[in-house]
Amino acid sequence: LQAALREGSARCRQRDFAAAAAKFSTALELCSKGFATEDPLKSSPDDISKLSSWIESMLVICYLKLGQPGLALHHSHRSIIQNPSHFCNHLRQAACFRCLHRYSEAARSAMVAQCLYVLAEGAGLQTSDLLQLYWQAMTQEALSKEVSFSVLYTPFEKEDKADKIREANKAFAEKHPDYVQHIFTDPHGIHLLPEKAESHPGQQYLLTLGFRNKEIGKTVEKFVTRKLPVFPGQKITFSPSMEEEAETFWQNTGKRIMAAMAFIGSTKIKDERGPCARAIEQFHHASLLSHLQRGEEQAQVMTQAMAELATVPYLQKVSQEDDKLLQSLMVDAVDILAGRTGERAWTKIQKV
Repeated sequence: LQAALREGSARCRQRDFAAAAAKFSTALELCSKGFATEDPLKSSPDDISKLSSWIESMLVICYLKLGQPGLALHHSHRSIIQNPSHFCNHLRQAACFRCLHRYSEAARSAMVAQCLYVLAEGAGLQTSDLLQLYWQAMTQEALSKEVSFSVLYTPFEKEDKADKIREANKAFAEKHPDYVQHIFTDPHGIHLLPEKAESHPGQQYLLTLGFRNKEIGKTVEKFVTRKLPVFPGQKITFSPSMEEEAETFWQNTGKRIMAAMAFIGSTKIKDERGPCARAIEQFHHASLLSHLQRGEEQAQVMTQAMAELATVPYLQKVSQEDDKLLQSLMVDAVDILAGRTGERAWTKIQKV
């Protein structure tokens, strides 16, 4: 293991990233067999997880350098699952999303990276400011590429939320007249806008969205206001004969809904629907992809859901009930990735 790690690191320094990736893959295989120290019997699960996470992070770098951001993203999710509290893992995930032009998700990863950095390090203000600027750049990039909706952030202190929401909706209609087919303000969770580094730290905002298409706007609102998110188009069980219909739905509607959902999550750490809400959205997304026979994309989304679940306890307090659900969903994700079937917490949620 040490020889593989030394060789991989040397190849990286020589910028031979293909050879480095091969060596790190060998090291990862050895790690999976329990070798994290010279004596496997003395390896603790924590040692193995941290070393595995570091190797995964090196594979992220190698594949990004080789121009394979999709493969790099897969390893970035896995590095987070193994060590979710390390901000650099989330920053590398942001870089992968950025290379894939998934700017809203890149913004969320940068937001999480900054939050974890501040919680763990505290002192490095310059690094925190740079993370915030990166987060802001990704948010702006996401908006500049978006044509189906627009947004407005309204500063929020401790006013009456219902009154403030009415004001925000009215202000949005005046400012963005092209996006007034459906307007709503996110009632769940307060947003943190990554403005300039000198802006008020911890300033909270309400997020208002307006859509060109009324049906998509109404669907997104329904999605974010329910305690248990249900992916539209999944109210009935899919059968093979409905595969073409599912594909049409995904191309015409599903993609736009997911784009709006990803943007909503890009400036919101805590979700009042519950700490597992975002992961449940990804479970629904993965379920739809499985009906579309897109196994590789489904696996990618499930791994992303696992990374999301692993990070939750480091970002917010989790009740005993939510912790039980979180652990059950993590087990479900592992089972789904392994192709195992059976009654799960996820199956029960789908029935509800």
